[in-house]
Amino acid sequence: MKTLSRRGQVILGIAAVILLTALSLVAVGVVGNLVNPGGSGFLSRARCAAPNLPGPVVSVSLTNMGGPMMGRRNGMMGGAMRMTADRSTVAHGTVSFLVTNAGTISHELAILPLPADQVPGTRPIGGDAKIDEAGSLGEASSTCAEGTGQGILPGASGWVTITLPPGRYELVCNLPGHYAAGMYTQLTVT
Repeated sequence: MKTLSRRGQVILGIAAVILLTALSLVAVGVVGNLVNPGGSGFLSRARCAAPNLPGPVVSVSLTNMGGPMMGRRNGMMGGAMRMTADRSTVAHGTVSFLVTNAGTISHELAILPLPADQVPGTRPIGGDAKIDEAGSLGEASSTCAEGTGQGILPGASGWVTITLPPGRYELVCNLPGHYAAGMYTQLTVT
């Protein structure tokens, strides 16, 4: 079996990201029609209300602008997706994250410790176009519900409540290709 060159691996990785994004658009369209019969798939906007969340609430917005990906970053296509939080600092203890998908494809939120010497957005990206989530403290990836699921559909929200000690954290979307496309932000816990 012939070994791929570095360039071949990058091209294969980009092709995999494009294929996975296309498949996620199809899946969101199918799921969107199941959630909203007669709706228009991923263009339908599922609305849901979060319960009264404990502790300070960090509101996180997940967006993708235009097409699935544009530009280049870290050897991958990037720059077309964003994750923003309404605050960059919060007190330690119980913290809730209310995550709203303002984009047109599914997204998620994972909370990872950020070492003192690491810059947000610089984690190594694997062959599956994802980062290693080892050490994750929590995840909001369920549409109109708390915790882990299959992704937050466009126009919907998800949430998670965790206990955070003081430190630096990176909030990320770890669906294939999304981290490389710019879906991360930093949160400092005092």
